[in-house]
Formats: sequence, structure tokens, C-alpha cells
Amino acid sequence: MSTLNTSTLALAQDESPARPVRRFTADLSAVGEPALWGFGGALALGIILICGFLLFIFWNGVTTFWPRPVAVVTLTSGAKVAGEASRHNVFRPDSSLLESLKPAEREQIRAADGYVNRTMYRIGNYDLYNEDFRWVSDYEVQSQDWPRDMFFIERQEWGAFVGHIRKLILDNEEHAFASLPRARLDDEQAAARERFDEIRRIERDEIGKINHQIEAQRLAVRKAELAHGLESTEYRDQVNAAQLRIAELQKDYEVLQAKANQIKDTDARYRVVLEEIGGGTKETGLSQVVRFYAANDLGFFAKLGIYLSRWGEFLSSEPREANTEGGILPAIFGTVTMTLLMVLVVAPFGVITALYLREYAKQGRLVAVVRIAVNNLAGVPSIVYGVFGLGFFAYTLGGGIDALFFPERLPSPTFGTGGILWSALTLALLTVPVVIVASEEALAAVPRSIREGSLACGASKWQTIRSVVLPHALPGVMTGLILAMARGAGEVAPLMLVGVVKLAPELPVDGFFPFVHLERSFMHLGFHIFDVGFQSRNSEAGKPMVFVTTLLLLGLIVLMNSSAIYIRNRLKKKFVGNQF
Repeated sequence: MSTLNTSTLALAQDESPARPVRRFTADLSAVGEPALWGFGGALALGIILICGFLLFIFWNGVTTFWPRPVAVVTLTSGAKVAGEASRHNVFRPDSSLLESLKPAEREQIRAADGYVNRTMYRIGNYDLYNEDFRWVSDYEVQSQDWPRDMFFIERQEWGAFVGHIRKLILDNEEHAFASLPRARLDDEQAAARERFDEIRRIERDEIGKINHQIEAQRLAVRKAELAHGLESTEYRDQVNAAQLRIAELQKDYEVLQAKANQIKDTDARYRVVLEEIGGGTKETGLSQVVRFYAANDLGFFAKLGIYLSRWGEFLSSEPREANTEGGILPAIFGTVTMTLLMVLVVAPFGVITALYLREYAKQGRLVAVVRIAVNNLAGVPSIVYGVFGLGFFAYTLGGGIDALFFPERLPSPTFGTGGILWSALTLALLTVPVVIVASEEALAAVPRSIREGSLACGASKWQTIRSVVLPHALPGVMTGLILAMARGAGEVAPLMLVGVVKLAPELPVDGFFPFVHLERSFMHLGFHIFDVGFQSRNSEAGKPMVFVTTLLLLGLIVLMNSSAIYIRNRLKKKFVGNQF
């Protein structure tokens, strides 16, 4: 008996320390604590990454237009570099570079453990230097200064100019820059920009209207030729009428052209001579100067004025300098218009399909296959939709429309090429599976008792769906539309095939009948980001515009989605008392 008790006691003593640990581990596994910690950590990491990305875009976008000081760097070789400090980094030079340096420079690098700090300066003056940016390593720098007379000048062409204003030629009279009050220079530059805008208005609006009317007369003659033949009376009458009308329009054209030439002659008498840091000069028209300021002699409110002026130009004007400067109004208009057209198309098709599958179709194998196909469509690469849109919408459907309604314009296509209409339809196909799935789930969530109550009151099935089921399902349908808008507004690959262009000379809406031209190509913010960031002559010069355009695109998506969410929440409040 004593032996048994001793053995039992020994076994209990051996197991007693480990048993609580195993029990604690088993308890944690039972309640899922390790998995909970893992899921929570993954969620926290995802939120941190998303917030970090948004903060990175926000900071770089918001600070893009803030004016920076211009440094003048004197190199050990005696040359000078002037520009805005863009960014810094550290690199380790290879042996070939070290051998080309002076002994003192090599010693400086060795003292820094073989690493070199360098700064990229935005030097501008591309027409003189053939480059916008230049790296300057610390071992090359002899001295650095920020003179108060260094100007940063934004030009209509060739980008920024960094240097001095040597003299001005006002009405063909030369004036030293130092002899002119700053207010006089500001007034002359503003007047020159007004002349520039007036010339563009005459050439693009008034002369453009005349050219449009002349083209309409030419098309009318061509249409009469196709309809009646060259020997017909109708054709000859149309030719005579067109010739008379074109002669009248030609007189108006000559008057407007003379007016524009007169303003150009006046504008040519106002020029400015610029000097870069090395002594080279550049003469340009004063009207080509978009904005200028003494970069190292600005107070806070002066910087704020330049900052707001740049934002105003960005949101309200057209691009310039290969889309790396200026504004993006056509891209904003094109993005919003295309997205709204897509929603107008995808909403009825998605909801009608969901209604049929949920309310009318007999549930069985065929409907299950259709649902599987709809879900699979959501996973098709977007570029495939672009190829389909180009082949079916543009070439097939658009070509047929041209042959039936616009034969006089052929072989130049009207609808038989990429346009904003075909882009909207292509993205509607891309996003319709999302709307169908979301709408089906919303319809399924409507309680059966509500349907039965409506039918018991004598309503037909369609009356029940229209007046009871659909209103209760609208919040869920809006969720699908929100997801569709978010995806469609950011798509780029299919648009490159069916309508988006680098620079659209005309907006889809203008003052010419029928006023809305859905066949025209358009600009898009997503493609603008791709073009400036990866297709421009200097990706470094386009990087600021990439950040600010990305910030604007995110802002537009948030604005459109917020509007849809607001409508969805109002619908929820309206029917919250009748749900479930």
C-alpha cells in the first residue's frame, strides 16, 4: 500500500508543473486567441500601410506647388549651378569614378567611409542645357549661396527658367530690369498674358467656329454627291450654296485673322531678356512668361499667393510642356463625364439582370451556371475588355453607325474609332458583374414577409417589386454602384484602346450642335498619371505632377463615392422602419 501511494505521489509530482502550462495552451487554442492576435495584427498592418500610402501621396501632392528657394552652388571647378533642391540621397562611388577625382576629393570620400551625399537640383533652362535636373555631390561643392535676385520664371514653352532678368523691351524700348519698379513689371506681364489669351480665344473659338462651319458646308456637298450623284440638280445647287456661304465665312475669317495678327504684332514689341547663372542669355516674348518671382526674396504671404495661383491654374487650365506643367481641366472633365456615363449604363443593366435572376428566373442548374459566369466575369483582366470594346463597339458598332449616318465623313471615322461613349460602355461591361452581385444580395435581403404582405393586399408581382422590394433594396444597389464607380474611375488599361488620349484638343461638350459629342476622344486622370510618369521626356520633371494628379484622382473618387454613400444612407433611414 505504501509502495502504491509513493508511486502515485511521485507521478503527481512529476506532472504537476507541466499540467497548468498544457491546460493554459489548450484554453488559448480553444478560444482562438493566437488566431485572434494574428488577425488583429494583420488588420493593423494593413491599416498602417494604407494610411502610410495615403499620407505619402497627400504630403507630396500638397507640397508640390509650394515655391522653394533657389540655391547657387559654386563647384570646385569654378562652374556654378543654380536651381531648386529637389531631393537628396547617398551613394557609393565605384573605382572608376574614384580614380577620376582629385586626391582631396578621394580623401573626403574615404573619411565618410566611402559614401557620398548628393543633391538633385531643378536647374530648368532646358532649351539651354538640354536637361531639367542635375546631381551635385558634396565633394564637388566649394560654396553655396541664395542670392535675392535669383528668379524662378515659368514659361509657356521650354519649362522653367532659373536665373536673372537682364532687361525688358517694352514697346521696342529697352529698359534695364533694375530701373523698372516691380509694379510696372507685374502690370506689363499681366497685360502681355491678356494679349496671349485674346489671341488664343480668337484662333480657337471664333476662327474655330468659322472652320467648323466651312467643314459643315464641305460635308453637305459630299452628302449631296453620295445621295444624288455628281450630275444631279440637287448636287449643283448644294455646291453653289456652299460656295456662297464659304465666301462669306472666308471674309469673316480674314477679319478675325487680321485682328489676331494685329495683336501679335503688338505683342512682339514686348520681350524680356533672361540670363542664366553661367552668363548665357535667352530672349523670349513677355507673353510667354506665365509666372515669375524672386525665389529667395519671398515672405510667407507671397509664397501663399504663388501656391494658390498654381493650384488655380492646375484646376482650371490645359496642360503645357508635354503635360508636365499647367493644368488638367480636360482630364478632370473627361474622368467625371466618363464615370457618370458608365454609371448611367451599368445601373439599369445590372439591376434588371439581378431582378430577373432573383425574382423571375426559375432557380435551377441554368441559373446557377449564369451566376457562376457572372462571378467569373469579375475576374477577367481589364485589358481583355479593352480589346473587346475596340473590336465590337468601335470597329463593328461604330463602323456601322458611320456607314449608315455619316457616310459623307468617310474614310475619316466618326464613331468608328475610340471615343468617350465606347469607353463608358467598355467600363460598364467591366463593372456590371459587381452591380449584379450586389443587387442580387440586396434583393435577397428583403424579408419575404414584406413581399407576402404586398401580395396579400392585392398588388401584382411587378407592383410589389417596383413599390416595395426595389425601394428596400436600393441601399444595397447603391453599394454595388459605389464599388463600380471606384473601380471604373481608376481603370486605365482598357481606356488606352477605346478613347483616351495624351492631349484632347476638344472637350466632349462645346457650343456646336449637337453640343454633346460622345464620339470624341478624351483625357483621363489615370492615363495622365501614366503618361506623365512613364512616357514624358523626363520622368523626374513629371514626378511632381504625378503626385498632385494622383491626389486629385483620389479626391474625385472620394467625392463621387461620398455622394453615393450619402444617398444610400438617406435611403436606409427612409426604409429602416420597414426592414426586418
